[in-house]
Amino acid sequence: MKRSTTAIVIGALAVAYVQSSVRLSAETLERVLAVVGGQLITLTDVTAARDFGLVIVAPGAADPIRAALTQLIDRELMLAEVDRYAPPEPSPEAIAEGLRIVRQRFVDDAAYQAALARSGIDESHLRDTLRQNLRITAYLSQRFVVAPPNDVAALPPLPDRERGLIDDWLAGLRRRATIIDLYLTSK
Repeated sequence: MKRSTTAIVIGALAVAYVQSSVRLSAETLERVLAVVGGQLITLTDVTAARDFGLVIVAPGAADPIRAALTQLIDRELMLAEVDRYAPPEPSPEAIAEGLRIVRQRFVDDAAYQAALARSGIDESHLRDTLRQNLRITAYLSQRFVVAPPNDVAALPPLPDRERGLIDDWLAGLRRRATIIDLYLTSK
């Protein structure tokens, strides 16, 4: 009996040592800010959306991360709804135009490539994000009266009436969705 107790204690100490070693060498690879219907939204997603102009954050916003995160949560809710009703796919030309607009936001190709590297995405992923934004815009245009976007890369700003209708619709989506918001402001 004494031998098995010693073996259990030694085993427990070995596990504790391995766990503490892992904790000491662990790095934060990504910070999850929210989970929307099972889809993760990370700090990198928020940074990339801001870098590429896919969200609109007012200059001098009290908490630009919160502002961008709220838009990405709403986008995820809209995208789930869009996937249910499948509006027509955007044309390759529309996606290419969105990419052209995004690239123009950078002073040169090196700055654009650096933003891609920093966010850990490639141009294919960015094209898919732009495609999804165009699908959301097409869905909103079908469901609500929405002015055509000035910038096909970002979701369009809306007139007050349409904004109110869409805000009500989003509030309903939020009530029905599982949203885990993990973002805490740092003070």
